[in-house]
Amino acid sequence: MFFLQDLVKGHLMFAVREEVEVLKERIKELWERNTELQRENVLLKSLANLQQLHMLSNHLSSPRSNPQSPQQVQYPGG
Repeated sequence: MFFLQDLVKGHLMFAVREEVEVLKERIKELWERNTELQRENVLLKSLANLQQLHMLSNHLSSPRSNPQSPQQVQYPGG
């Protein structure tokens, strides 16, 4: 019985270690993606004019009438 418990415990520990490695890799990917999006956000803000930023701010702060169909912001020239 003791051998069986050790075997089960060993398998569970192995599975947990594998899952931890998968989660660490996923966290790393998400961290990199977040950093990339932050850089993109800074760049886009630097390229946008004040009127566009104001329009976007108003759009994001207003409640949506239908959450099933997201509204799209129209930008001049894009």
